[in-house]
Amino acid sequence: MSFHANAIRPHFPSLSVPAADGSLPVFLDNPAGTQVPLNVMQAVTQYYMTMNANSGGAFATSRRSDDMAGRTREAMADFLNASSPSEIVIGPNMTSLNFSLSRSIARTLSPGDEIVLTRMDHDANIAPWALIARENDLQVKWVDINTADCTLDMDSLEEALSERTKVVATVQASNAIGTVNPVKQIAGMARAVGAWHVVDAVQSAPHLPIDVQKIGCDFLLCSSYKFYGPHLGIMWGRQELLDTLPAYKVRPAKDAAPNRWENGTPSYETWNGLLACLEYWESIGADFGDANLPHDHGAGRRLNMKRGMVAVREYERQLVSALIDGLCAIPGVSIAGITDSARFDQRVPTVAMVKQGHSPDEIARYLAENHIYVWSGNYYAVEIMQRLNRPAGTVRIGIGQYNTIDEINKLLNLLDLL
Repeated sequence: MSFHANAIRPHFPSLSVPAADGSLPVFLDNPAGTQVPLNVMQAVTQYYMTMNANSGGAFATSRRSDDMAGRTREAMADFLNASSPSEIVIGPNMTSLNFSLSRSIARTLSPGDEIVLTRMDHDANIAPWALIARENDLQVKWVDINTADCTLDMDSLEEALSERTKVVATVQASNAIGTVNPVKQIAGMARAVGAWHVVDAVQSAPHLPIDVQKIGCDFLLCSSYKFYGPHLGIMWGRQELLDTLPAYKVRPAKDAAPNRWENGTPSYETWNGLLACLEYWESIGADFGDANLPHDHGAGRRLNMKRGMVAVREYERQLVSALIDGLCAIPGVSIAGITDSARFDQRVPTVAMVKQGHSPDEIARYLAENHIYVWSGNYYAVEIMQRLNRPAGTVRIGIGQYNTIDEINKLLNLLDLL
């Protein structure tokens, strides 16, 4: 059975909540945060009902909470194909985790060491590194983009690397224009000069199967509220680095990874929601996945998660193809990024567009009045908008697994009338 949004939309209660005029909203704001399935909502409530306690107690609710936390790490390790659950750090959001990571790494660096950043990244994978560079007399080198198709300039990356490079921070999929970068190649280039590679996978995690072992990076960060879960950030790191880097923590806290990276009492109710989200992904693979998919991603839950992601990616590719073709047919519309369908394996279904004669904010308000939700502006991707000479940003249309071709056609018709 092939994947289709109509098969999973009933799992998402918010999709059926009508607007004031009785029509159903169209959620194309997904890159900023997806809707969540019912089992995630129920899991948060279940936590409060059956296991609401702090960690480490001898009593039943604390033991249940600790057991749930361990199972959540195990499931997240399967989602990323980590070698161990102890490589999974869970925190309030990706940005906070990356600031903790950058501050820790800064203590291992010396004046004159170099950090490589890209013009494509979200500021959550720029500011933490730029700030430690300023505070510690480090050098920042920038990797440019090819403005014609918004791909990373790999020659620029090669030129930026040197024997003084200590950190290479890159995005796997752009939150602004959807480009997917060759992170495995970048990890190899960083490793060749002795640098650590930090990957922002916030926008790739909802759309691509992620395998940290195959990528070969040293750290990878993502956010569960971008892949149909609760508001949490996740950081994967190599075990030896999580064990030895100087983490900032209170004295009584555990000194073993991953706990040494998780400051304070976690939001355990959302951890239970994350576990439910990952179980949802497993069910997608079991229900819609290709049984003939190679077993190169593991077995059991890991394989089903990959099968689910592959099935969703194929469906989303059909929708983004229709979206881009339709946008290109509307007079005055231009798209930043890859528009050739033969290259859609190099993008996720996030599309940045403008229409002549209308500001991005004006277009977003017009669509909102018609109950279609999109974002306008720079989406914290400050560098790429400056590089594209878009001071007002663009309109970002982000497809998720519950969107339909009818919703895409409704959007296109409205944009054509504008």
